This record gives sequence, C-alpha cells and structure tokens, in this order.
Amino acid sequence: MVCTTTVSNPTAVRPIDADAAGIAKSGLETALEAALEHARRLTEMYGIEKIETVLAWETVEELQVAYARQKATAKSAFELYCDANPDAPECRIYDV
Repeated sequence: MVCTTTVSNPTAVRPIDADAAGIAKSGLETALEAALEHARRLTEMYGIEKIETVLAWETVEELQVAYARQKATAKSAFELYCDANPDAPECRIYDV
C-alpha cells in the first residue's frame, strides 16, 4: 500500500490554546497537542516524504476531527442549566 498524503505547510496547523482562554484541557485536546508536536518533530527530522511523518500528520488530522466533533456536541453551561430548569424565566422560549 502506498500512501500519497503530503503536508504542504506543517507549521500552519496551530495547537489549541486552552490556557489562554482559561479553559481546562480535555484528554483529547492534550493528545492532539502531543500528536502535533510529534508530527512537527518528525517533519524536521525526516522531511515530509517519510511514511512515519505522513502517518503522524494523519493522526493529527483524525484527532482534530474528533476534537471538532466533541466541541460541536458539548453543551454550554446555560444549556445544561435550562435542561435542568426548563421553567426558569431565562430559559423560556416565546413564539413571536
């Protein structure tokens, strides 16, 4: 099996900066940052043509997709509050 994936600009991928946002990091986010650092180091050592480098960048892409899905399905604190307190005035929805 031949892998033809190439990384055009590995430095364009930026890690998520949860510390700056004041958010606790999830396990998936930590794994993504570690995989990103690993892929960058492999790229520096071997270039983008080595299969190990390609696989490392594919892992980064898969973790980014998983992280995006996790964020899309996560509810905000307000949504959780409204789920627990549907009769609260701030949670009422009015048809106009």
